[in-house]
Amino acid sequence: MGQATPPARTALVVEDDRALRNLAAAVLEETDLRVVEADSGEEALFHLRSHASEVALIFADVRLPCILDGVDLARAVSTRWPWIKLLVTSGDPGDRIEHLPAGATYLQKPWRSIDVLKAAEQAAGGR
Repeated sequence: MGQATPPARTALVVEDDRALRNLAAAVLEETDLRVVEADSGEEALFHLRSHASEVALIFADVRLPCILDGVDLARAVSTRWPWIKLLVTSGDPGDRIEHLPAGATYLQKPWRSIDVLKAAEQAAGGR
């Protein structure tokens, strides 16, 4: 009899700056997490509607295009999918970080790879 394969553990990187998104993805690919990329909060929510059970970590910029910024995305995720770890980053968040949900981690840009890896390690450790 075959063994069941556990669901993939995914990191969802949500960043509109392609260079930073690629850098974050490259850092996170050094972990056991599979990386999926999105360039807006709306694209991230679209992915989560079908794949939230696979997502362990969301790495999102505060300032995103369209309607949902990274803080709005973090609040929606913490309500609907509370097991997902939230790592939110910005170079200039203004007062938006005051509205982050409890449990979300904030990293100031420029962030260090080691800080991203630590958050990913915690997320991969379980729900």
